Amino acid sequence: MFSSAWRSVATNIETQLTAAYFRGSSNKLRLQLRIAIPSGAGSIRRRFLAVPPKLRKVGLRGMHSTLEDVKLESMQVKILPALQDNYMYLIVDNKTREAAVVDPVDPELVIKTVQEANVTLSKVLTTHHHWDHAGGNEKLVKLWEKELEVYGGDDRIGALNKMVRQDDSFTIGSLNVRCLSTPCHTTGHICYHVTAGDGKGEGAVFTGDTLFQGGCGRFFEGTPEEMYEALCTKLSALPDTTKVFCGHEYTLQNMSFARHVEPDNESIQQRIEWAKLRRASQDPTVPSTIGEEKIWNPFMRVHEASVQKHAGGATDPIITMGKLRKEKDNFKA
Repeated sequence: MFSSAWRSVATNIETQLTAAYFRGSSNKLRLQLRIAIPSGAGSIRRRFLAVPPKLRKVGLRGMHSTLEDVKLESMQVKILPALQDNYMYLIVDNKTREAAVVDPVDPELVIKTVQEANVTLSKVLTTHHHWDHAGGNEKLVKLWEKELEVYGGDDRIGALNKMVRQDDSFTIGSLNVRCLSTPCHTTGHICYHVTAGDGKGEGAVFTGDTLFQGGCGRFFEGTPEEMYEALCTKLSALPDTTKVFCGHEYTLQNMSFARHVEPDNESIQQRIEWAKLRRASQDPTVPSTIGEEKIWNPFMRVHEASVQKHAGGATDPIITMGKLRKEKDNFKA
């Protein structure tokens, strides 16, 4: 009976636990819980949960997705699940074995993966300052035995030592990285476009909370105009074959809204069925591609008549963007 009660409580507290940990804590976090036990099942009025400082897995129940490797011609991307639905990514240059990590909120898992892969970690790519993306930066820098370059576009990012702006560039071994400034979710949000040094082969873009598979981030610090610029001008201009690695496992929720917007779009329904199979075995649904997002993501389809009609009929894509986001904020799948 206690284990059943605990399961119902665990779902509600796991996010708070991880948030408290990454915001800073002592050796143990202690949360006082009141658990209601049915009459006759014994008397357990209060329990105290001692949470160890290493929250490697999601909450207390295991990773939300399997660890996977995506192999491209010039690079390997290791998909690392974190927290309740976040993704971190280890980017490895195939030629030099130099590596960079994107949004390392779980430093211990990052270090373990780097050591097992026998690669040289030199850089941290931070998409934005929110704790579930940047909250592990300072700890990783402290734990890592060598100096790390920590990139980002916002001085609210912990351990930042390489501030970047639109079109700034750097390298990961032989790979080229171009920074795309995509303010809206936060004012300092950066997406990272990674390509081979010779420009050949598939590229990858790490979009944090700007572009999700089938959706986009909330407009916490921005406007519909800014999200339109980010999605429909900057990211849409990347090659259609570019792999999209986003910050969260939100695909089924987002695609449910996409189907609501365009119920006759067969590509959306096909992706939903595919994603259901993936999630049934806890496999990640990332990556998609820029070309695919143009086919099924309503926020990248604000020029389409079907999407504009759903949003009230206005032919201005920016008005459509704003109305879609407002509707999505209150949408229940």
